[in-house]
Amino acid sequence: MAEQQIPLCASTALQDSGLGVPFDVRYGGQTCLAFAVRYAGMVHAYLNRCAHVPMEMDYQPNQFFDLSGHWLICSTHGAMYDPRSGACMGGPCRGRLIKIAVSEHDGVVHWHTAHNLQPVDF
Repeated sequence: MAEQQIPLCASTALQDSGLGVPFDVRYGGQTCLAFAVRYAGMVHAYLNRCAHVPMEMDYQPNQFFDLSGHWLICSTHGAMYDPRSGACMGGPCRGRLIKIAVSEHDGVVHWHTAHNLQPVDF
């Protein structure tokens, strides 16, 4: 299947180090939650799954940044991730978050499907 660009949200919905925008993807044959955030002016998206223990990361709905606004933090065990790469920066984590390709044009953020990430059909 060829890669698709799926509209996610208006660009204005994502503020630097602010709330994330959730969305669903198919990954590994399962429906999974994902999220997009803006950091230092750029949009980044990941599966909402900590690399330490596969649990959702947001500590309040759509809140993924720590209080400094510089790190994505897992609410369960405090693992911290670089919002630009998803790399583990501290705490209990193994590896990195699973990144989802995104683009932004004409005032809209899109996420990109891949062989292991597909849109969810409801």
